Amino acid sequence: MKNIFFKKQTLIIGSLALGITVVASSFVKRAVPTPPVDDLEGTISISGAFALYPITVKWADEFKKLHPNVKFNISAGGAGKGITDALSGLVDIGLASRDIDPAEVKKGAYTIYVTKDAVVPTFNTGNPNAAALLAKGVKRDQFLNVFVTGNIKNWNQLAGKVSVPIHVYNRSDAAGAGETWAKYFGKKQEDLLGVGVYGDPGLAQAVKKDVTGIGYNNLAYLYDLKTRKQVAGVHALPIDVNGNGKIDADENFYETIDQLTDAIAAGKYPSPPARNLGFLFKGKPKKKELIEFVKFVLTTGQKDVDENGYIALSKAKIQEELKKVN
Repeated sequence: MKNIFFKKQTLIIGSLALGITVVASSFVKRAVPTPPVDDLEGTISISGAFALYPITVKWADEFKKLHPNVKFNISAGGAGKGITDALSGLVDIGLASRDIDPAEVKKGAYTIYVTKDAVVPTFNTGNPNAAALLAKGVKRDQFLNVFVTGNIKNWNQLAGKVSVPIHVYNRSDAAGAGETWAKYFGKKQEDLLGVGVYGDPGLAQAVKKDVTGIGYNNLAYLYDLKTRKQVAGVHALPIDVNGNGKIDADENFYETIDQLTDAIAAGKYPSPPARNLGFLFKGKPKKKELIEFVKFVLTTGQKDVDENGYIALSKAKIQEELKKVN
């Protein structure tokens, strides 16, 4: 009888201990704080500059990983279209790759700069004078006489001995690249000569298909971001910045996109065509998802800039731009 009683006591104590353990375990589980619910949602519509399009898509993809309930509609159609779309209320953000004129400011244009890049003159690598062109480069005034006055019509007037006519290609759409390239000569995009071609990819392809072609492009369409080198067929036409008739060692920075962006950041490349790129709003952004997206781009998003062929803003510039949404 004593053994039976002892076994019952043991069983009762064991059950109680198990019960206490279960209760304690349940208590511990309930005590673990639940992660905060992401209540950020909405749709952000964006259109505009081909120059900003690739990095903006990257930023949107990264932002969605943090805020999956935010959707994006992004399209490239040139800076002019993006600015017009934003000021007319068709999109939340216009991708701007040129200076904003006073008339646009009067309509409510509010720009927050997010990165930097540059417009680069281009030519076909099959050009019979290619070696001489790469060695000598082209002076600013020579570019002006190709793209604006039309006084230079043959490649041998720039470098080399082979007589080949210059076929000039220009952007047909209202483009930040066209406006910035023209600004290098103190002109407007409409002052540039050449066969009009739509979009950055189209302009690169036009020069690539024409051995006598000359044009200009944003960096993202001139370099392969995997190899970091220039794409086959169309290359940067070096600018003889100091005008001494040759490309010196400190002007020879076009082989990789990293060399060129470093040169732009260091001020070795002329400005213009180096420039700031920005998000344009109609008035100061008020929607929570827009404000958070801009903050993300100016902080976490800056880590994606170098890899994608752009130039990160300085810490002082980032703080200046962040104040525009605070």
